[in-house]
Amino acid sequence: MQDYRNETDESLVLLAKGGDAHAAEVLMDRYKSFVLRYARRSAFNLLAETDDLAQEGMIGLYTAIGSYDPSAGCKFKTFVYTCVTRKIYSYLRFVNRREPTGERAEIDPESLSEGETPEELLLSGESEGEFRLRLSKELSDFEFRVVTMYLEGMSYTNISEATGRPVKSVDNALARAKKKLQKAFS
Repeated sequence: MQDYRNETDESLVLLAKGGDAHAAEVLMDRYKSFVLRYARRSAFNLLAETDDLAQEGMIGLYTAIGSYDPSAGCKFKTFVYTCVTRKIYSYLRFVNRREPTGERAEIDPESLSEGETPEELLLSGESEGEFRLRLSKELSDFEFRVVTMYLEGMSYTNISEATGRPVKSVDNALARAKKKLQKAFS
């Protein structure tokens, strides 16, 4: 098996399109953490299931590998971002259509400006300070600290080290916070 660690994304795509499964696997591994971070952030901010969004994001990543055209003039990394975010938004639109109450707003990826995230959509009606104040009222001090670190992209292990609490406590705090916030924001 060849070592592809030093290969560019674009050359790995060409190899993957030529039938090299190992090249495709290397690309999937390179972008898996991005997909998981994006799915986690989207799930938490939009009160959806992380696993479902991560799965949709990985499908978007796989699609990006299969349909990337280097002659189109964009970098593979940019193309992956577009494919993953659109796949997640499409899934969210599908889920929102199934909501019997119709209270959830649909997100149209075409209407989003460059760099706009689900978090920014959530905060669009409130300043970040007001949002954090509302969070602090709904959550315990520990839950608030954990949620803040989680939204900044810290892993469970890093949060555990920063707070001096076991990873299981961090996981439990996030689960409690998610339930509380689902009630508060619904």
